[in-house]
Amino acid sequence: MAKISGNPFLEFDPSKLMGDLKLPGVDVESIVASQRKNIEAVTAANQLAFEGFQAIVRRQAEVLRTAAEDVNRAVGELTAAGTPEEKAAKQADLVKAAFEKSLSNIRELSEMIAKSNTEAAEILTKRVSDSLDEVKAAIAKAKA
Repeated sequence: MAKISGNPFLEFDPSKLMGDLKLPGVDVESIVASQRKNIEAVTAANQLAFEGFQAIVRRQAEVLRTAAEDVNRAVGELTAAGTPEEKAAKQADLVKAAFEKSLSNIRELSEMIAKSNTEAAEILTKRVSDSLDEVKAAIAKAKA
C-alpha cells in the first residue's frame, strides 16, 4: 500500500497502526479510506486551483503584451495627426478605447478567477458532503 516517495508522512500507513488496536465497533479500513479520499479531494482541488492560476498568469501576460502594442500604435497615431484639435480628439478616442479594453480585460480575468475558485470549491464541497454521508453510514453500521 505505501509507496516509496522519500516523504515519511506519505509512506505512513495508519491502518497498520490502528489495525493492531482492535477497537470494537470501529472500522479502521473505512476511516483510512475516507481520509485517503479527503486527501485526494484536496489534491484535486489544489491541482485545479494551480491550473487556474497558470491560465490567469498566461492571460495577464497576453493582456500586457497587447497593451504594449496598443501604446506603440497610439503613439504613432498621435504623432501623425495634424492640428491640435485633431490630436486632442484622437487622444480622447484612444483613452476611451483603452479604458473600455481595460474594463473588459479586468472582467475577463475576474471571471477566470471566479471560475477557478468555484471549480476547486465544488470538489471540496462534494467531498465534505460525501464524508458526512460516510460518517452517518458508519454510525448506523456501529448501531446494528
